[in-house]
Amino acid sequence: MTATAEKIEQGAKRAVGGQWRVFYDGYWIKAYDAPADTLLTKKKLIEALTRRLFNHVEHGVNIPGVRLEEARRAYGLESDPRKARVKAAMLAGALFNRATDVFTKVVEIQALGIEIGPDNDLMRQCGAHLQEALMLGCQVLHRSGEEGIDELWGEPFKAFAFPIEEFYKSRYVKIAQTMRAIDLVTRVLGETLVATPLFADVGPLVADFASAARQKCETLHTDPEIFNVWATFVAAGERLAAFEPALPADAMAAELERSAQGMRLLLQAKEIVFCVTRARVPMPKTTRAFCDRCDGFRAGNVHHDGAVTTLVPHVASGPLAAHAELQAR
Repeated sequence: MTATAEKIEQGAKRAVGGQWRVFYDGYWIKAYDAPADTLLTKKKLIEALTRRLFNHVEHGVNIPGVRLEEARRAYGLESDPRKARVKAAMLAGALFNRATDVFTKVVEIQALGIEIGPDNDLMRQCGAHLQEALMLGCQVLHRSGEEGIDELWGEPFKAFAFPIEEFYKSRYVKIAQTMRAIDLVTRVLGETLVATPLFADVGPLVADFASAARQKCETLHTDPEIFNVWATFVAAGERLAAFEPALPADAMAAELERSAQGMRLLLQAKEIVFCVTRARVPMPKTTRAFCDRCDGFRAGNVHHDGAVTTLVPHVASGPLAAHAELQAR
């Protein structure tokens, strides 16, 4: 929910439509009560953030913590730059999982009545693993293959190092940034396509999809509303993808090509919005590349050789084609 022109302080909280919301960077975001700041809470949060991280990054980097030294040796011995990047990503995954393993044991020890302070060797080891993983996180790509989303690598470390309340505040900032990315992609898509008679009627579908994406972005999976929110988001995306350009029965080859180019842009925008919404972090490189393609479409410079390929694995041509196309630009 975007704010009005009224001057509002960052972090302001108020009831909007019967729901508590907090204000960050121009958006009123659904607010949740932070859980108790305990080691058990941090353990559960770090585990959830780690699962979420591996759900969004490239395959093959979820290396068990017990293989940390193997991963470190493999990375240290690699001289090929491309292989070294992948092995750095695998080492980051092993560090993350080792930190989670250590923190789990810390919580188990504390449950026995043994006090574990922040200066304990295990706590320091856990923090060091998370910090090293964060440094290596810039080597890891999103599953689309287009760019990294290193913000996700920093979240478990924040959950470990900061009070839970402060961690929640940092997440609201990221959600606001993600909402801004959603609005940028859908605004540029709408402005680009609606200016073409073939896509004159697509505007309401784009607007509905953007609204559903923002709502999904701010809603936790534990929220009872997630069933309606997720279903609405997916359905809005399906309706957008099912749009049919207004082609005349006797359409010329140029109109057919323009229609196909516009649909590729539409489908790519849908996939970008799905990626950033699910991850709840912006993807600036991917977004900039998409805006460039829209500029090309408006200028009539989008060619048949793949300037608007798709983004994610389940769509034809896949992430490697999209990544190669970006490198060729």
